[in-house]
Amino acid sequence: MPPRQRLSPAERRAQLLSVGARLFAARPYEEVLMEDVAAQAGVSRALLYRHFPGKHDLFAAVYKQAADQLLAGTRLDPADTLVDQLAQGLDTHLDYFTANRNAVLAANRVLAGDPVIQTIMTDELDALRARLLGVLPLADEHAREAVSGVLKSWLVFVRVLCVDWLTEETCSRTELRDVCIGAVLGAIRPLLATDPAPDWPR
Repeated sequence: MPPRQRLSPAERRAQLLSVGARLFAARPYEEVLMEDVAAQAGVSRALLYRHFPGKHDLFAAVYKQAADQLLAGTRLDPADTLVDQLAQGLDTHLDYFTANRNAVLAANRVLAGDPVIQTIMTDELDALRARLLGVLPLADEHAREAVSGVLKSWLVFVRVLCVDWLTEETCSRTELRDVCIGAVLGAIRPLLATDPAPDWPR
C-alpha cells in the first residue's frame, strides 16, 4: 500500500472518486472491489467506507461526476451551425463512452433498474434537451412542446444506440454520430417553420 497522504475531506473524496472512476472504467462492475479502491488510494477500508458506504454509492458518485463533466464539456455555441453543435455534443459523449466502456455498460445494463443511476442519467438528458431547445428556431409554445417531446425520445434513442454500439461496433464511430444527427434532424424538421440545418445532408 502506498504511503497515506494527509488530505482534507474534500480532497480525499476527490481522490477516491478518481481511483473509483479509473477502476470502473478498467473493469466490469462486478469485478471492482472496494478493497482494491482502498488499496490503490492508499487508505484503509474504514476510511473509504466513511466516504462511500458501499460500491453502489461510489459508482453513483463517479457517474454523477461524469454526467456533470459531460454537461460542462457539451458546448452549444450559437455561432456554430446546428449540425456542428450536435456533432460537438455527440463527440464529447462518445469520447467518454469509448474511454469508460465498462462504466457506461454498468450504468445502462447492470444497474439499468437502479433509481439513483437512472435519475443521474435522466437529469443529464433533461439538461441537454433544455439546451437544444434554446438553440432551435421555435415559433411558439406549441412548437416548443412538440419538439421537446421529440428530443426526449431522441436522447433515449441515442443512449440505447450508443450502448449497443459499445457492445458490438456494427458501424464506424463517424457513421454512428451521423446516424444520430440525421435521426434528430429528420424528426424535428416537420415541426419547424424554417429548416434548422440547411447544411445537412452534407
